[in-house]
Amino acid sequence: MRKGTIHIYSGDGHGKSPAALGRAVQMACHGKKVVIIQFLKGKGLEDSDFLRRLEPEMKLFRFEKSDENFAELSTEQKAEEIGNIKNGLNYAKKVLSTGECDLLILDEVLGLIDNNIITVDELKNLLEARANEETDIIITGITLNDDVCVFADEVTKMETMKFKVW
Repeated sequence: MRKGTIHIYSGDGHGKSPAALGRAVQMACHGKKVVIIQFLKGKGLEDSDFLRRLEPEMKLFRFEKSDENFAELSTEQKAEEIGNIKNGLNYAKKVLSTGECDLLILDEVLGLIDNNIITVDELKNLLEARANEETDIIITGITLNDDVCVFADEVTKMETMKFKVW
């Protein structure tokens, strides 16, 4: 029996979400079920209509209602969105505890720690809800700390580099 892995894609560079989606497409091509839950994405993926056509193998969820980025919301709007985000986290826990998918992507979940919406311990409890040991998990976000790294089997740090063209 294969053991599922936990991957972290982090860094201030671009490409974390596309890398996770690439892995999702690979899994779906092999007949595996994928659940993607996005956090703090404003309008979310611009290509989400395309991704929704990939159902039932890939399912995309955004529990936040606002199209604006979280940082731009008023205090009242943030409070409402935090409730929506908690619903998304509860759904993620349900997905993991029931073994509903082969790959769960928690896109920008590390940003929830940065914004003091969840703690590292709450993320740990969520990841420990995995009932099916074969389920892979990918978590993404900009900021990475050592307390989160210990949960992962693999950590990828993405960095945008600019080169001078001659």
